[in-house]
Amino acid sequence: MQVRHERGGDVGEFRIGEDDFELDGRPVRLLSGALHYFRVHEGQWEHRLAMLRAMGLNCVETYVPWNLHEPQPGHYEDVAALGRFLDAARAAGLWAIVRPGPYICAEWENGGLPYWLTGRLGRRVRTRDPEYLAEVERWFRVLLPQVAARGYDRGGPVIMVQAENEYGSYGSDQVYLERLTGLIRECGITVPLFTSDGPEDHMLTGGAIPGVLATVNFGSAARAGFETLRRHRATGPLMCMEFWCGWFEHWGAEPVVRDAADAAGALREILECGASVNVYMAHGGTNFGGWSGANRAGELHEGPLLADVTSYDYDAPIDEYGRPTDKFWAFREVLAAYADGPLPELPQQPQQLGAVAETALDEWAPLDTVLEVLGDAERVCGAPPSFEELGVDRGLVRYRFEVPGPRTPYALTARGLRDRAVVYVDGARAGVLTEDAPVLPEPVAGPAVVELWVESLGRVNYGPRTGEHKGITEGVLHERQYLHGVAAQGLRLAAFSAETVGRVPFGSASAAPGAGLYRGSMAVEQPGDTSLSLTGVTRGFVWVNGFNLGRYWAVGPQLSLYVPGPVLRDGVNEVWVLEVEGAQAEVRVRLG
Repeated sequence: MQVRHERGGDVGEFRIGEDDFELDGRPVRLLSGALHYFRVHEGQWEHRLAMLRAMGLNCVETYVPWNLHEPQPGHYEDVAALGRFLDAARAAGLWAIVRPGPYICAEWENGGLPYWLTGRLGRRVRTRDPEYLAEVERWFRVLLPQVAARGYDRGGPVIMVQAENEYGSYGSDQVYLERLTGLIRECGITVPLFTSDGPEDHMLTGGAIPGVLATVNFGSAARAGFETLRRHRATGPLMCMEFWCGWFEHWGAEPVVRDAADAAGALREILECGASVNVYMAHGGTNFGGWSGANRAGELHEGPLLADVTSYDYDAPIDEYGRPTDKFWAFREVLAAYADGPLPELPQQPQQLGAVAETALDEWAPLDTVLEVLGDAERVCGAPPSFEELGVDRGLVRYRFEVPGPRTPYALTARGLRDRAVVYVDGARAGVLTEDAPVLPEPVAGPAVVELWVESLGRVNYGPRTGEHKGITEGVLHERQYLHGVAAQGLRLAAFSAETVGRVPFGSASAAPGAGLYRGSMAVEQPGDTSLSLTGVTRGFVWVNGFNLGRYWAVGPQLSLYVPGPVLRDGVNEVWVLEVEGAQAEVRVRLG
């Protein structure tokens, strides 16, 4: 396939040749970097894109998270952000690769699929199922026209679009892939399409599509990876669509770091093979708003839940704060040898916070009060409904049961708990339950009122457990008897705004017993990029001026949150902290 491109009377042509990508009839190598517009504050897109250019890249790649833009069926939020990002990429002098899914993985909540879709369709997603394909078509007809309008053949930066994502790691429905490809074309995409999969036979046979460019993903051993690809595709440009130069991190685990020289050597090997590359990630950014995904441990991804941290730094060459790392300079040296001329100088770094600011949060409201003001309507059911049944994507659900009496103390067990519950018995905190430890330490006698405040730590984004339900997915046992008749009420993160939080009746935080919503203000001089750290807290979420920075958790390894400079104001700034597990002392916030 070839694409004609006109700018100011000049005619360009981009095509996939027998062995190379071709521009104006000559071979061109794509030196791309992954940068997700939804993980970077829009006020910083220009700087981050300039950093890609300075590293020696000529292209930027981004996923598109369906669930971010369609949080409820038919309710769309800022779909145009993708178009603005692509315009910024063109202004920066970069080509663009778009990966719209519908599934994206990306260590993102539910792999980018809406919870309301997977909750309803379950294992039918990512197959030829007519109901699933109808939803994908409805979404793509909203999303893809802005990609099509920015195609290379229409004066825009988009040179390629991906069909699905690493499908060979999940399924083998070739009918689905063919129909998806046809749908993408029907939505106006005229630039070349491609797939990306691991360099393994079962992945390539499951995920590649006849007539569509196949690319591979890996972090090392480029020659072996491309040899596997060549067994399946004798011709076509070689490209590593995800060169994993770092990795992501999980709460409660050790930090992940890859040596810069080792990563640069792996990059050099890819280029020595004559291949194109997409550095994943060139700049990772941040999982703002609690959108972090999760993984399952084990070779078959069926083991314990591993929740992803808020930072998506990825040990990338451009760190979470937009700064060059040792890996940046090592990559720049490798990439300079493949540039048409001298590489651009680095852009000026964004403004940094002028002075450290610190304060105690002096207002507090208990969780019950916050739920009463900001929560969804309470539902009384025979058995506990899941988050999906309650319409909760990210946030908490309070389940309230009555243990009948009189009866002697028995063990209380939350079967099918996903993912973590703080338990109260007759208003007193009784413990924390998890999927792996679902039995309350102390038996419960009746009569009693038992409350379980359950939080999703992120829906699985990869493997066979993608799309699993959250909440109490089976039931609560007292001894071996299910407790029926439950009042369930959701508290969604999306419910927190300046208007709604202003309706919460706060009291003094001086005698706060722990879990609840804390509020305070702090003066800032010379706003700019900085970090936010908390003391006296365990687990929850934090907002600055209504902007949700994401989840914090004392288990680490992440101990501070990134604050983009555009979020702060010169003067008074308001901070909210939703502590869900129990503060241990005065809650203090520090910027800088």
